[in-house]
Amino acid sequence: MKRQLEGIILAAGESRRMGYPKPLLDIGGRTFIEHIAETMLAVVPRLVIVIGAHRERVRAAIPRDARIAIVENPDYSRGQLSSLKVGIGVIQPDSAGAIVHLGDHPMVRVETFRAIVDSYHRTGKPIVIARHDGRRGHPVIFDRALFAELLSAPEEEGARHVVNADPSRVAYVDLNDPGINLDLDTPSDLARAGLPPPPPPSTPLRHST
Repeated sequence: MKRQLEGIILAAGESRRMGYPKPLLDIGGRTFIEHIAETMLAVVPRLVIVIGAHRERVRAAIPRDARIAIVENPDYSRGQLSSLKVGIGVIQPDSAGAIVHLGDHPMVRVETFRAIVDSYHRTGKPIVIARHDGRRGHPVIFDRALFAELLSAPEEEGARHVVNADPSRVAYVDLNDPGINLDLDTPSDLARAGLPPPPPPSTPLRHST
């Protein structure tokens, strides 16, 4: 029987260039974090969401679901890898590894998550990365065998330190999904993607149910 992968969403960033917490932005009448969580829970049995900056507002927007574990990264200013290390720390010990995704990449299709999981089981590679138009992006799978390597990697280099260490360990899955490398960092990025602009900072937060 195949061991299952768990999910990790990194949603701890400061969103400085957007001027509004990116996990709380709107896509189809829901927040980014709600939409991404629902998409990933169609593929994984358990999801870890790492929060940091804007933690109370982001926590309030996360769906109330027994399959979701929320963990705080007090050192979120040290970058994405610091959040990934926190997330890895609460992955259950019997899980095969983790599908890692970003809280500001809401347009990735559920079929993309399924495709990289299929590749992980089929190829046996410990790293599987979604790729679109020749550019690698997210989601990314890391097998449990690489967790220690990720935990000891220098945070200034990020997870790519582990990805680039040995190309033979990596499987790329080429998919027709522009969301894989669609960076939404500024209001103009949202406009180009056809998404609503950030609301005024004083807008009350809509709580998830």
